Amino acid sequence: MAQDKFDLSLVHKQFKESLHESNENDVYVDNYLEGFTELNKFFSLMGTVFGFVSSDVKSKIEILREFRKKENFEKFVTFNSMLNYEKTTGLLNKSDYVSGSRTLLRLHRGLDFIREFLWNLSKLSPSEKTSAVCQSAYNQTLAQYHPWLVRKGATVAMYTMPTRDQLLNKVCLDVDFAIQLLPEMLETTKIVYDRTQQLFTDLDLHGLP
Repeated sequence: MAQDKFDLSLVHKQFKESLHESNENDVYVDNYLEGFTELNKFFSLMGTVFGFVSSDVKSKIEILREFRKKENFEKFVTFNSMLNYEKTTGLLNKSDYVSGSRTLLRLHRGLDFIREFLWNLSKLSPSEKTSAVCQSAYNQTLAQYHPWLVRKGATVAMYTMPTRDQLLNKVCLDVDFAIQLLPEMLETTKIVYDRTQQLFTDLDLHGLP
């Protein structure tokens, strides 16, 4: 059904609105999660190839949404407030604490992969296979955080991926519109990614286990 398809314009809208208007180094949690929820449809619609990514992303989004419902929800309005709160209060050192910062870091790494893949995808001709650019994007991003067995399974699954237009027709509401919007959406996504990356760098949190 059409409503189950991936809507690139919704991702673009939510990511754009996630960019903090008064702090050029911050991102709003709610909008980011809304954008990522739509982005995750891309993974799920691709079937078994990214089934492992889709289920992991969904669980991470749900964890962060739960933080926004708790009594201290105001600490989790933006990435900056969440990361600083968890670091300064020592919560990141508690073994029994499910960390928003760790959870966000996993989503952040996933965003790096999908951003790289969609960028490579945008440069393909309609009839070109997507498997090679997908493997390249995966190897440059997520693969470095996955155990060998997961990497092997993902690489094998990618061999079955279709051509650019076959893939876009399968997952997108409107292929022509998606191709037209993709560069602008990727530019916005890069800003979101770069802000998040800088926050983790400034607070020295890239190494969270």
